[in-house]
Amino acid sequence: MAKYPHIQDQVQEELSRVVGSRQIQVDDRKSLPYTDAVIHETQRLASIVPMAVPHKTSRDVIFQGFFIKEGTTVFPLLTSVLHDESEWESPNSFNPSHFLDKEGQFIRRDAFMPFSAGRRACPGESLAKMELFLFFTSLLQRFCFTPPPGVPEEELDLTPAVGFTLNPSPHELCAVSRQ
Repeated sequence: MAKYPHIQDQVQEELSRVVGSRQIQVDDRKSLPYTDAVIHETQRLASIVPMAVPHKTSRDVIFQGFFIKEGTTVFPLLTSVLHDESEWESPNSFNPSHFLDKEGQFIRRDAFMPFSAGRRACPGESLAKMELFLFFTSLLQRFCFTPPPGVPEEELDLTPAVGFTLNPSPHELCAVSRQ
């Protein structure tokens, strides 16, 4: 949010208008479409777990012209879907409107799969989504995040530290109370 202050402002405006100063509740999510879109877009662009756990094909499959025999181990590359140019208007840019319709309402996208794919999707997905929503909204309800003095937003580098997971690189940020 420190890199995109105009988006942070819109989230905070929606939070103030819909929730006010009371404590955020899970049920508020359906009334906060822009905030929900920002959370989804953050997950899509960050692609924290780029590869899902291995799966085996349950039958012979032809995928993009290639024959894959039943029982073949495959590694779903989630990043390829989360950044697919045929699925996303601007796949390499932070764009919450990927998850909003023309009326500004939240829309689910089949190509959004940050927790894995298929029948063996992450069993903790619903809990993770709830925690992410509560954590994100509680922080933005109380704080405004900015780069440290003298550092422009453009200099904040969101390139992840590469490993088994893509972790955020260390940053110095200011959390300014909104109260």
